Amino acid sequence: MRIGVLALQGAFREHIVTLEALGVATVAVRLPHQLEDCAGLVIPGGESTAIGKLMATYGFYEAVAERCAGGMGVWGTCAGAILIAREVLDALPDQRTLGLMDMSVRRNAYGRQLASFESDLDVHGLREPFPGVFIRAPWIETVGEGVEVLARHGDRIVAARQGDLLATTFHPELTGDTALHRLFVEQVVGAPRA
Repeated sequence: MRIGVLALQGAFREHIVTLEALGVATVAVRLPHQLEDCAGLVIPGGESTAIGKLMATYGFYEAVAERCAGGMGVWGTCAGAILIAREVLDALPDQRTLGLMDMSVRRNAYGRQLASFESDLDVHGLREPFPGVFIRAPWIETVGEGVEVLARHGDRIVAARQGDLLATTFHPELTGDTALHRLFVEQVVGAPRA
């Protein structure tokens, strides 16, 4: 099994290091053809509009949609969660998403960089609380019927799953905790789409 990490902008290196620590074959995906042998793809946190523009420039929207339809699992973290959402409630003009997951998100929902914070989260499927790192984080405003809510911070949804799609509005790659990466590899990649 090989997992790709979209390496256009953002915290992709940290995801690669975490996956490799689990012994997972990992590739930094910079061009669409590199998705061909990937069972899963992580779209990292960073700047969602910058990542989106680069995805459009290199033809990733079509390539990811095609591979996803063929069963590739996708995990969006922070900006990546915005990019896989069906709807961005406060989207910038011409902001585009992959529209893969039946959820609506709100960008920078917790505020600016100075409002960043950490909080332990009870994540369904994990035995121990997970250290959520929220940096200019979105939250998930609504989910469709086929989407399972995995974690909340207060009354806000911060992690969700829909078959072989996973979204977290925080940065698991910055924690040193491999539990969510393990969950993605072992339970989400290759799962049937709900």
